[in-house]
Amino acid sequence: MKKRIALVVPVSNEEANIAILADAVKEVFSGIDYTYTLCFVDDGSTDNTLAAIRQYASAHANVFFISLARNFGHQNALKAGLDMAEGDCVIMMDGDMQHPPSLIPEMIGLWEKGYDVVYTIRKDHQEMPLMKRKTSAMFYNLINNLSDIELEPGTADFRLMDRKVVEVFRAFKETDLFMRGLVKWMGFKQVGIEYDPGLRTHGSSKYTVKKMMRFALQGITSFSTRPLYIAVYLGFLFALLSLLYIPYIIYSIYFGRVINGWSSVIATIAFFGGLQLMILGIIGMYLGKLFMQSKQRPHYIVKESNLV
Repeated sequence: MKKRIALVVPVSNEEANIAILADAVKEVFSGIDYTYTLCFVDDGSTDNTLAAIRQYASAHANVFFISLARNFGHQNALKAGLDMAEGDCVIMMDGDMQHPPSLIPEMIGLWEKGYDVVYTIRKDHQEMPLMKRKTSAMFYNLINNLSDIELEPGTADFRLMDRKVVEVFRAFKETDLFMRGLVKWMGFKQVGIEYDPGLRTHGSSKYTVKKMMRFALQGITSFSTRPLYIAVYLGFLFALLSLLYIPYIIYSIYFGRVINGWSSVIATIAFFGGLQLMILGIIGMYLGKLFMQSKQRPHYIVKESNLV
């Protein structure tokens, strides 16, 4: 009996890429001895993405869709697909053709050799905008230096997961999902392969610099309390530095010298005030996570699907 591969593709306003990606996947599987299902997760698209998926699915019995009630975010859309995917393994990839379907046979080959997770590492070329390369490098440096996991620079959400890994992932109840970190944290037998990102055929990237920074903070605070320790260390450091000012005060009083410098006093107060606000912000982020987790809201709401 042929093994079945389930593909999960979250999409948001990718109307023009649906048929292109589905045809590319179909061509790949025509050359390998596996059956597959392709499930698009429409993450609250405002264009005709859902209509394009419906049209393609009506002519292909192995193509499915999950339409979410609104835009719940890329990570939650991935979870929606994983929760409903049925297959001996699951491959998740983006719908903009930057995750090349041609890499799928190599991923399956490594899975057949015994690897439970096959993840991909994007190669950054000089043709890529400088800002994109810099923010990407900053993202992974922050994650690796401030969290308890180690991600290779360029690690993408283009990966294959064995069925048993998917079952473990489904049991997670975390509010803020950081899938790259969660999969790495789970363990199992993993291997990474590099790939050259394909060219986006239509549309524009949904990951802005602002979203990347938010994603990094989400990943850091999901896997480490190290920022809280940094706040404590900063507090101790500046407390010790402030003690150095005491000898100067005693010297000034003893020799009858007036301590001048209102501007420096104001600057010092502003500096320490900003530092305190930063530390309170770090603590607030963790408390906010606890608050949102306590609500136990679902990661997503399915509006309609042809899976059931």
